[in-house]
Amino acid sequence: MERFIGGSPLSVLVRLIFISLLVGAALAFLGLSPQSLYEAAARFIRSITGLGFGAVREVGQWIIAGALIVVPLWLLMRLFAARK
Repeated sequence: MERFIGGSPLSVLVRLIFISLLVGAALAFLGLSPQSLYEAAARFIRSITGLGFGAVREVGQWIIAGALIVVPLWLLMRLFAARK
């Protein structure tokens, strides 16, 4: 288990909390919130679908919803891999 998550569960949890705090502070400094990022992405998708691309709207919303989870996790994994 430790090999899979990159260390002892407690140390990984502490690192994740610390990185989350730094990223949250940076976002707050920039005046961004997760909700505002999601709403901006949703507005972008609505503007594209306003052009008549109904299927793009559905697929785009799934991509954005997935990216809100996948991209931060990928970034965290890359940050942890860079430390080695």
